[in-house]
Amino acid sequence: MHDLSTRRQILQLLRMHGAQTAQQLADAVQITAMGVRRHLATLERDGLIRVHAQRQPTGRPTYLYGLTDAGRETFPKSYDLLATQLLDVVRSTQGDTQVQKIFAGRMDELYKQYAPRMSKKNLAERVQELAKIQAEAGYMARWEKVPGGYLLKEQNCAIYRVACRFQDACRFEIELFRRLLNAELQRVEHQVQGDLACTYFIPEESFRPMARSKAKPRRTRKRVALPNE
Repeated sequence: MHDLSTRRQILQLLRMHGAQTAQQLADAVQITAMGVRRHLATLERDGLIRVHAQRQPTGRPTYLYGLTDAGRETFPKSYDLLATQLLDVVRSTQGDTQVQKIFAGRMDELYKQYAPRMSKKNLAERVQELAKIQAEAGYMARWEKVPGGYLLKEQNCAIYRVACRFQDACRFEIELFRRLLNAELQRVEHQVQGDLACTYFIPEESFRPMARSKAKPRRTRKRVALPNE
């Protein structure tokens, strides 16, 4: 536990002061330079920091440690609060219809982004791919085969604050899932209603495989006799 708190201190120092040397960090957290390098190696392995060499006029270069984008993302953000406030402004000035257009537009963009990942997949493969997509987006998603179909379970809601205030967020998400899976689904658990997860049942029989287009028969031209033939 102490190691975790030390690494957290290092991340906070890099966030507040920018790139630092190992010795500067060691002095700040009051451990040896060797000890801080061990923590830095772990943070670099986890992709939270990077190191670069700063050349000096003479002698060896100085090695500076700084945060990566992933390291910055470990700090609290209020994106969901900002999104909620912006949607509140849209609703109060332009009405619910405009809010629905925003969610519909987001759904269309996500569909364009993810539809290629569903190409030539059966239902099981699509559910698996959708779980992967949602996990990548921070929903802690997983899937499983159950009698009659599949379950998609999301243990985290990445847009929870928005979803609590705007029901259209969930409604359009379900429609996105239907389009990506090319199947129906039923929500059986809902975090907004107090459940521990958002869980969806996808009936196996509802899958609609993409129909293959039949090749049109080629039209043969009637040969016209040429003069003197």
